[in-house]
Amino acid sequence: MRVFNGLDELAAELGEAGFGSTVVTIGKFDGIHLGHQKLIAAAVAKHDAGLQSVLVTFDRHPDAVLKPDQLRLPLIGANQKQQLIESLGIENLLVLPFTEDLAALTGEDFVKSILVDVLAAKVVVVGPDFRFGRGGACDVAELTRLAGEGGFAVESIEALELQGQKVSTSSIREALDRGDVKLANAMFGRVHTTVGMVEHGLKIGRTIGFPTANICRDAEGYLPLDGVYAGWLIADGVRHPAAHSVGVNETFQAVPRLVESHVIGTKDLDLYDKVVTLEYVDFIRPAAKFSGVDDLVDEINRDIAKICTILGI
Repeated sequence: MRVFNGLDELAAELGEAGFGSTVVTIGKFDGIHLGHQKLIAAAVAKHDAGLQSVLVTFDRHPDAVLKPDQLRLPLIGANQKQQLIESLGIENLLVLPFTEDLAALTGEDFVKSILVDVLAAKVVVVGPDFRFGRGGACDVAELTRLAGEGGFAVESIEALELQGQKVSTSSIREALDRGDVKLANAMFGRVHTTVGMVEHGLKIGRTIGFPTANICRDAEGYLPLDGVYAGWLIADGVRHPAAHSVGVNETFQAVPRLVESHVIGTKDLDLYDKVVTLEYVDFIRPAAKFSGVDDLVDEINRDIAKICTILGI
């Protein structure tokens, strides 16, 4: 997959010839969930018609510019997003810097200057709630009208529902915020992950027989509700059964919110300064403060027994 960070980079690499005729799908793609995957699959399918597939997205959520006080943490990071898009078969990724100038474009200007003049779009694939243009003033109906003038077709892909809920970034975030990683995973169409480097912590877990890998606070992948989760830790291509603990360790010392992971069945695994992936399989219990070390150790042992059953080990 070719990646272009902005229109200037695209022009510098491709010149006036550009992509040739394209099928374009455009949006925030802030989760690459099943709904997004459906859009991407529809665009990729047009490759057989001789069209280059291009996914257009943004370097940040539009709220970072338009509603900074309402900006939420992303479900996935930029690297996760790019890897997922590539895995779905898109040939070209165009990441537009979301600036005030871009936000100020009218719908007509956006269509002409980007979809028509730069991308030579023949088909544009969007979701039913797609909005564009200054203030989000334009919808799919307006895109379809402008498509007639721009010489391209519009395909609006119906939203997906799962367990009576629309598959969306907000519904997935709500599921994660209540610890329902199983529903989130179902809506993602994959296991939710946090990816980051293992950093040195207080090493308290090691003193009570349960060493943990502390994941750096700039890790990618939204942290679910504070609590304990059954899952896997992937390092150097090896998947290890693990207990993930999200939150602050109030039993010993309150620290900034993070996720730490105890690999089950081994105590001598050196993961420091390695980038690892944590997979969340199921929720075990909410976070709790314990009266002493003995109570904590007893609870951890119960947690691990439950996790072993869930993971089938």
